[in-house]
Amino acid sequence: MKPRSDIDTSQVEGNASSEIKHRLLSGLQSMRSSRISQSTGKPFGGFEAELVSRLRLTEASISSKTEEPEKLEGRVVFQVIVDEEMLNGAENMHGGCSAMMIDICSTMPIYVLGASTRGHGIFGVSQSLNIVYHSPALSGDKLRVVSTTLAVGGRALSSRCEIWNVTRHRLVASAVHIKMVPSEPKVSESAKL
Repeated sequence: MKPRSDIDTSQVEGNASSEIKHRLLSGLQSMRSSRISQSTGKPFGGFEAELVSRLRLTEASISSKTEEPEKLEGRVVFQVIVDEEMLNGAENMHGGCSAMMIDICSTMPIYVLGASTRGHGIFGVSQSLNIVYHSPALSGDKLRVVSTTLAVGGRALSSRCEIWNVTRHRLVASAVHIKMVPSEPKVSESAKL
């Protein structure tokens, strides 16, 4: 796939290569794309596309783990402003919106670490997402979403994520995301014939 020339990585801090930053930004841009709805036949972006369009990648880094300096960890930071479309009936950011944000953002450091150390990034599929909600975020609040890898093995992948409210100086949510590399689908006997 030819790299897109309209993607600017200069605003993304961190020591990840510009190629890896470019791949992250390109992947996010493709998530923003509309698809054709099977039920209506009309273009449909969906909630994921709307949420991703609001996220701004500010950092992509690889560093030694503080606890185990011989091991590396990936770190990715996003910023987003809470708007009315992200709110629940109580005028706070909806828990489902937080969960989707964590799901997307906590996958990125896994990709960055794999791309930096193995030459290819891995996204994997979710097994579990354990979230603790700490405080509400209101419309107009600026959030900083910080995600780091915990462990990236051959099959099991894990990361942690914290959503910080920059405006109100408090933690909104924290999470641990467990993912796995899916097995190849097995070919059934009927498909072989």
